[in-house]
Amino acid sequence: MDLMEKNMELIEVQKLEGHTDRVWNAAWNPVSPILASCSGDNTVRIWEQSSLSRSWSCKTVLEETHTRTVRSCSWSPSGKLLATASFDGTTAIWEDLGDEFECISTLEGHENEVKSVSWNASGSYLATCSRDKSVWIWEVLGGNEYDCASVLNGHTQDVKMVLWHPTMDVLFSCSYDNTIKVWWSEDDDGDYQCVQTLDESTNGHSSTVWAISFNAAGDKMVTCSDDLTLKIWRADISMMHSGEGYAPWTHVCTLSGYHDRTIFSTHWSSDDIIASGAGDDAIGLFVESKQHDSVNGPSFNLLLKKEKAHEMDINSVQWSPSKENRLLASASDDGMVKIWQLETIP
Repeated sequence: MDLMEKNMELIEVQKLEGHTDRVWNAAWNPVSPILASCSGDNTVRIWEQSSLSRSWSCKTVLEETHTRTVRSCSWSPSGKLLATASFDGTTAIWEDLGDEFECISTLEGHENEVKSVSWNASGSYLATCSRDKSVWIWEVLGGNEYDCASVLNGHTQDVKMVLWHPTMDVLFSCSYDNTIKVWWSEDDDGDYQCVQTLDESTNGHSSTVWAISFNAAGDKMVTCSDDLTLKIWRADISMMHSGEGYAPWTHVCTLSGYHDRTIFSTHWSSDDIIASGAGDDAIGLFVESKQHDSVNGPSFNLLLKKEKAHEMDINSVQWSPSKENRLLASASDDGMVKIWQLETIP
C-alpha cells in the first residue's frame, strides 16, 4: 500500500492534561491500551483507554519516589513492569498489580542524572545511561533483584538515550558527543564491548544525537539530531542471527530540510512510518519511497508535517504498538500529552 498516493491527515484525538511541568517522554504498554508519561513535575502518569467510550483518562499517578525530573519511562516486554529514569540519579521499577502500581526496586549507581532506560526484547536485561557519560547494563534476577552486569564507558559527553535492538541483545546509545555507539557481547558471557561508533566520519551526525529507533525487522535504524537531520542506517542482521559475527551499520540516507529546530525524538512504526518531533513544535511523518534507486539505495519522502502540533518543543513521539488504528502519542514542554490518529481522508 503506497501511503504517498493517499490523502493522509494526522488528527488530534485527545489532549491528556495533568502534568504541571514539561513532559519528557511517553511510552505505550506493549500489550494493553495503556500509556505512561513522565515529567519535570517528578511524576509518572498512567493513562488508560476506556473500552466503552474509547477516551483516555489518568488511571494513577506514580509519585513520591523520584525527587527530581523523571526523564524516561519504558515498559517491560510483558507489559507488567515499568522502569522510570530520573535526574535524581535513580531508576525505579514499578509493578502493575492491577489496581495500583508498586515500586519494587530502585537501581542506584549513576553519579548524576539518568537520561534513558530500555528493556531488551526478552526482558532479561535493562540498560540505563546518564550525564555521567556511562551506560549501565542491569541483569534482571528473580525476586525483584537487579544486578549491574556492565558499566560501559566510551562516550565523552552526556548520553541522551539507550535502546536495545528489537531482535538481538545488541545495545545502542547516542550522545551529546555527536555519536551513536553499538555495544555487543560476542559470546554469552555478557562482556559487552563497543563494536562500532557512528560519527561524522561514517556520514553520521554533526551535533548532539537525541534519539534512535528501529524498524520492526530490525535491519534499519533512524537517528535524529541537533543538526536538524534524521539519518537512516542499515545492517545485514541475518549475518548476526546466523552467528557469523558482527554486522556493521552503514548510512543509507539523510533527511534534511524538514525541521528548522532540533529534532528531539523519532520513532519507526510497526507498519513502516517514521515520526519525528522537534523544537519547531511540529511532527513530521516519513515513508520509504517505492521507487528504489539501485545506485543510492532507499530514499524516504515526507508524508506530512503537522505544524503547531504543540505550543512548545516536542520531546517525544511514539507510535502505538497496535497496527489497527495508527495512534501516535506526543509529549511536549507545554505540559501536554496528545494522542493522534493517522487517517486517510477520502
